[in-house]
Amino acid sequence: MATNLDTVTLFAEAVEQFTELILPMIQESERRLGHVDIPARSEAWSNFADDLHANEQISDWQVENWEFPECCDVLTFS
Repeated sequence: MATNLDTVTLFAEAVEQFTELILPMIQESERRLGHVDIPARSEAWSNFADDLHANEQISDWQVENWEFPECCDVLTFS
C-alpha cells in the first residue's frame, strides 16, 4: 500500500518512462505481427503502473485513477 508518500511520479513522467523503456519492445513485436497490438500495450501499461505502485513511486489514488496514455488507447489508432 502506497499511502502518505513524500514524493510521487507524475503521470507525464510515467508516460515518458513507459514510452522510452517499455513501448519499444512492444513495437518490435508489433513489427513482426504486422499490426498495432493495443491489448499488449494496455497490459504492459497496467503492469508498469502496478510496478510503480508496488515500489511506492505512485500513490494508491494514482494507480486506481490513471487512464491509459494515448499510446495504449484504441481510439488513437482507430
